[in-house]
Amino acid sequence: MAFTTPRSLGILLLDRGLPPGATPPTPLPGTMRSSATFDFPTIWETVDGAYAENVIHGDPALEPACIAAAKRLVERGAVTISSNCGFFIRHQAAVATSVRVPVVMSSLLLVPMLLRQLPPAAKLAVVTADSTYCKEDLLGVDDPVERGRVVVGGIEGGKLWHNELKLPPLPTDVADIEADVAACVARLRAAHPEIAVILFECTAFPLVAPAIRRITGLPVYDITTLCRMTFASVV
Repeated sequence: MAFTTPRSLGILLLDRGLPPGATPPTPLPGTMRSSATFDFPTIWETVDGAYAENVIHGDPALEPACIAAAKRLVERGAVTISSNCGFFIRHQAAVATSVRVPVVMSSLLLVPMLLRQLPPAAKLAVVTADSTYCKEDLLGVDDPVERGRVVVGGIEGGKLWHNELKLPPLPTDVADIEADVAACVARLRAAHPEIAVILFECTAFPLVAPAIRRITGLPVYDITTLCRMTFASVV
């Protein structure tokens, strides 16, 4: 295949619902929309109609658009495919079947691996944008004993959650994201002191990963962790 761009990480993007000709806000380094997040090339394709609300809620009608966007990325030089919403994991299998490059649509793919890193008595905390839709079917853990070691908490009702569900989404201060995530983590740790690792589902949370590591002293994994590992394996 003749690549038209350098070998790149291809990222499927949520549709922001911007009016025609509107300029999106400059993405912050650390987010999946920013070229400064990774030290290797990144390219993007918007999944038409994939708004935050219907991706979180799990609209199956989005699958053809996800596949089409992934194929466009591969044609442009993507050697790995990811996304900027962890709830795109519902389309992981379909996208992985449609292209011949590694596909890591969500950090939730790390759940089984992280459990195996821990002693049996330890727990994994999954922190998500909306815990009401982050159900067992997204975690990839069938054994009920192992499933009991995964605790899920969300920031639904917080500032980021409200802002991202608008069309177009409104920007959220990093301080507000940190406050929402830190409060969620504190609640989970109070209820489950066995938590030994934190996994962020939401792709906005890498912005506050250093702060949460500092506050908790725990390992924190997110979508950028998974993308760096996967990209390094193929380049």
